[in-house]
Amino acid sequence: MQNIRVIDSHTGGEPTRVVIQGFPDLGNGPMADRLEIFRREHDHLRSAIVREPRGHDAVVGALLCEPVDPDSAAGVIFFNNVGYLGMCGHGTIGLVKTLEYLNRISTGTHTIETPVGNINAALNPDGSVTITNVASYRTRKSVSVDVDGYSTVTGDVAYGGNWFFLVGDHGKAIELENLHELTAFSVAIRNSLRSNNITGDNEAEIDHIELFSPTPTADSRNFVLCPGIEYDRSPCGTGTSAKLACLYADSKLREGEVWRQESVIGSLFEGSVAIKDNRIIPSIKGNAFVTAEIELILDPNDPFRYGIR
Repeated sequence: MQNIRVIDSHTGGEPTRVVIQGFPDLGNGPMADRLEIFRREHDHLRSAIVREPRGHDAVVGALLCEPVDPDSAAGVIFFNNVGYLGMCGHGTIGLVKTLEYLNRISTGTHTIETPVGNINAALNPDGSVTITNVASYRTRKSVSVDVDGYSTVTGDVAYGGNWFFLVGDHGKAIELENLHELTAFSVAIRNSLRSNNITGDNEAEIDHIELFSPTPTADSRNFVLCPGIEYDRSPCGTGTSAKLACLYADSKLREGEVWRQESVIGSLFEGSVAIKDNRIIPSIKGNAFVTAEIELILDPNDPFRYGIR
């Protein structure tokens, strides 16, 4: 038997599963190096932790690691049903609330080490969490692509810790009852980006699609397709960061101004940007709640102990 202890939470409705005990040692190198060891030697455990029958496609896993710098609060490696994430905004908020639950941190600002760099996360007195993300930026504006089964779609390519294609003019209602159409449309966009070799920097795959529209209850409402075929229940921390970078580049958002981003289920993040060394540094504020303590049991006689793959 192999037992893995996890703590579940949700951030704006989007689940995070933090692995706190029972995972093999990945060494003491930077998080990017440990991610590669995870990917190369233990990918079966990624599947076991977040995929059915123990998890489901919306769960984002977060492996809690000892940090390289002893002054950091934690290191983390994010993963999901199909692979690994350089950064995860909602997952970081969930991680911070989990660390608070474990009595490892208290109110204040803490450094979290991720594979794409260190971020600051503030546990606020009211229980909310504000993360200061990695530098975000737009690489291409108004990129048009012919989408199979639809018309030509135009969007921006931007980075917020993951790569996004952001589309505003799409004609779709961003509502829960329209999830099937929003998902099919976003998958078609992602497939067309791939077939037309439209990528992020260094040929990085654009694996997140963000559709957004006006809403009377916030500054914007979005639908975000994550890697795989699942949508983000939260407004998406890295997606909101990418959105903020585009807004600032278009002079539609000033430094320090608050942008309220609503998800397809109605949950909210508050975002703003600071400019440091000519780079756009987004901050995202949201709420997360611990929902369960679980001990996963990997029975060697279980044919699906490593998940349904």
